[in-house]
Amino acid sequence: MSDKKTWIDRVNAIPQEQEEEMNNISEHKLVRARIRAFLDLIGWSEGTSTIKGSDDGYNVMVGGKLFHDYSDHPRVVVDIPAYGVKSSAAGKYQVLSRYWDHYKKQLGLKDFSPESQDKYAMNMFREVGCMEDIENGNIKTAIRKCASRWASFPGAGYGQREIPMEDMLAKYDELLYDKLKRYDV
Repeated sequence: MSDKKTWIDRVNAIPQEQEEEMNNISEHKLVRARIRAFLDLIGWSEGTSTIKGSDDGYNVMVGGKLFHDYSDHPRVVVDIPAYGVKSSAAGKYQVLSRYWDHYKKQLGLKDFSPESQDKYAMNMFREVGCMEDIENGNIKTAIRKCASRWASFPGAGYGQREIPMEDMLAKYDELLYDKLKRYDV
C-alpha cells in the first residue's frame, strides 16, 4: 500500500473553516482545476516544468536548455544520445517543430506563447478523446488515451523514460489539490 496521499485524503485533512470554503467550489471551477492539473501533469512528466529558471516549462527545449523568444517554435534540433534520437521538442508539452507547424496553422495560433501551447495541448485532448475523461476525473483513462502523444506517459512505447501510472496518478492528485486549495483555476 502506498503512503502517498490522494487529493481526497488531503481534503479530509483540511481545517473546518477551509473545508466550508472549498465546499462552495462550483462544478465549473472543479472542471477547470482538473484540466489545469492535467496540463501541469504533462509538464511534470515531460520534465519541463521542473527545469530551474524556466517559465513553468513553457520555454524549455528537449535536453533542458531554455529559449526566450515566444514568437515561434525555437526549431533547434538537439542530439539525445541516451535515446539515440535527435529532437526538436520544445515547450511545456515538448512539441516537435513539424507538428507545431501543422497545428499552428490548423488552430490559427500566432506564436509559441504559453497560451498557444495550452491550446495545442487541449487540442491533443480532443484528438485522443480524453477531454470528457479529464473533466469527469477519470484520470487513469485520460493518461492511457494520451500515451500516444507524450513519450513520458506510461505505455507510450517510444523507447524513452515513461513515468509509472501510480506516480502519474499521485502527482495529478497533488496538482489538483494544489489548484483547489489555491483556487488557481
